[in-house]
Amino acid sequence: MNHNAHSSYDIVIVGTGHAGAQAAIALRQEGFDGTIAMIGEEAHPPYERPPLSKEYLAGDKPFERILIRPERFWEERAITLRLSEQVVAVDAEARCLTTAAGAVVDYGTLIWAAGGHARRLTCEGHDLAGVHGVRTRADVDRLIAELPAVEQVVVIGGGYIGLEAAAVLTKFGKSVTIVEAQDRVLARVAGEALSRFYEAEHRAHGVTFRLNESVACIEGEGAVSGVRLADGTVLPCQMAIVGIGIVPAVEPLIAAGATGGNGVAIDAQGRTSLPHIYAIGDCAAHANDFADGAVIRLESVQNAHDQATVAARTIMGRDVAYHAVPWFWSNQYDLKLQTVGLSIGHDQTIVRGDPATRSFSVVYLRGGRVIALDCVNAMRDFVQGKALVADGATVPVEALADASRPLKTLWPLATD
Repeated sequence: MNHNAHSSYDIVIVGTGHAGAQAAIALRQEGFDGTIAMIGEEAHPPYERPPLSKEYLAGDKPFERILIRPERFWEERAITLRLSEQVVAVDAEARCLTTAAGAVVDYGTLIWAAGGHARRLTCEGHDLAGVHGVRTRADVDRLIAELPAVEQVVVIGGGYIGLEAAAVLTKFGKSVTIVEAQDRVLARVAGEALSRFYEAEHRAHGVTFRLNESVACIEGEGAVSGVRLADGTVLPCQMAIVGIGIVPAVEPLIAAGATGGNGVAIDAQGRTSLPHIYAIGDCAAHANDFADGAVIRLESVQNAHDQATVAARTIMGRDVAYHAVPWFWSNQYDLKLQTVGLSIGHDQTIVRGDPATRSFSVVYLRGGRVIALDCVNAMRDFVQGKALVADGATVPVEALADASRPLKTLWPLATD
């Protein structure tokens, strides 16, 4: 099919990740029978991103098993997949967009689900061979192809992506050093108790940490041979993995006049400030009820899925608003971390259980109310803790700290 010509669809979805895929699925489930096209930069049909730094990198799951739906699903639902195409401009008045190849696509409604791109280092050597992000299947395929010649890896960034990649590479017998600018890993997303637990776990698996350290440049002739830190130390390596967040892909919308900055601003239905244009997922800045109403971007499958469903139902004339308890997970070694709620702005933390047993939870409070839990190998706390977060429960601290008392027995018995 020649997509370079002028084409037109009732609904165009930009982005083929979790948000875009769920928007298309939800529209059909809600009975939408008009034309739908999904436009994605990658060559692959929609697939899950979280396994990229976990099961896919580890070789535990082939690509087919991380597809969001089997390939034929899209054809059966009459959803046109336009892959390897990048949208570079949007004209909100004319209701059309332009791709990098010059194709013009008209839309009745536009759903912007473009996510983001891995943030790159800006220092010298950032583009050397052997320097990788972990955002796309292509990133991970390149990384896997290089691994046989790699002994030492430097991971830049101590967030979940960096830690997950480090855990897999350690299993492959690589020598791994993690460089983190803050004084602990997971500093932006978790309390100190969880950070120190994960640092200890990784150290027990032979990982080295350089905390409070920033990268001056990447060294190498053509390919990376080392990472130079600000203090002059050079960490020798044949591969560097950069996990320092994403840059939301919203430039065409902002250029078209949409309100936004770090992401594009949306209301509780997913609408941007431009008519007939919705935005959902990693790129959407929204007031979140579980962040005390603060405007945030949430980079999670849960958020992508729930915002997509709200936008689809709104387009179909249903009266809905986004109000979903955030949740997230991370697999490292044999540890399954499950998070519910957002610990941003917490003023108190309580550890339930003993981290030494490798099964425990951290409960986060703000103003005496439960706002989040980080549950390590503690599925029951995760499942039962969701109600506490949803209700903003006020539970006596000593009751929360007693791991022998199931969380569901503490609420709604607690005094509110």
